[in-house]
Amino acid sequence: MHCEGCYVALVTPFHDDGTVNEQGLRDNIEFLLERGVAGIVPCGTTGESATLSWEEHNHVVDIALDQVRGRVQVIAGAGSNNTIESIQAARHARDNKADAILCITPYYNRPTQEGLYQHYRAIATKVDIPVVVYNVPSRTGVNLLPETLERLCKFKNVVAVKEASGDILQISEIHRRCGDRLAVLSGDDALTLPVLACGGLGVISVVANIVPEKMARLIASYRGGNAAEALRLHEELMPLCKSMFIETNPIPVKTAMHHLGMAAGPLRLPLVAMNADNKKRLLAVVEQSGLKPRQ
Repeated sequence: MHCEGCYVALVTPFHDDGTVNEQGLRDNIEFLLERGVAGIVPCGTTGESATLSWEEHNHVVDIALDQVRGRVQVIAGAGSNNTIESIQAARHARDNKADAILCITPYYNRPTQEGLYQHYRAIATKVDIPVVVYNVPSRTGVNLLPETLERLCKFKNVVAVKEASGDILQISEIHRRCGDRLAVLSGDDALTLPVLACGGLGVISVVANIVPEKMARLIASYRGGNAAEALRLHEELMPLCKSMFIETNPIPVKTAMHHLGMAAGPLRLPLVAMNADNKKRLLAVVEQSGLKPRQ
């Protein structure tokens, strides 16, 4: 599997009673596919995977696969701090023809680098599906180091890393060590262009839930040799990218989507609706970006 371009970290839309809004999810996916994304990523952090039951998790993955029907890549979330659960989720994704899985580093139990290596080794050797490793230390409390990723490159199905450490030097070191053996995808919208400049191939994006065509164009421009256009889009998107993290993701993006008439619905506890002042700030940026509610 070749990972390149704009992948969207999907929100999971809910009905007011807290159940998964299947039609809303399908509608959101169609919106994205019509605007040139390379793929979608259901059941990641942005999809509130931490508060989905495994039955719901697998159901959301299945809906996404059914809606896409091979038109773009589907990277199914399969992350857990329990390696056995990750393997089970990976098997479900493989059996239902997902293109790859996204596996976050185990959170809370804070494994050592050797523990991280053994976690991914177990998944990669027990399930024949491409694996996208996900490093986001601010969420998990552990940082997957470049030398550990270099060790993981020996497994042919470890194909990419979603890097959200925010450390551009670390990201550069990953590419220096791993080269073409591992696709580097930005896990931070605001750092997409710098990551591309350090050898990255794309992004798994939150802001692309609402502006997929701009993020896809930024990447295509840079990869096509038009760095000036990529820089222009980077600067145009910057306020919107920053606004997505005024509060904990996915609170702002779901708030923006609701404002724009897209399926989002409520958040699941312990996440709550956005603070009124922060919501005002967010929606001001959304409006200044020229985004209008869908009719």
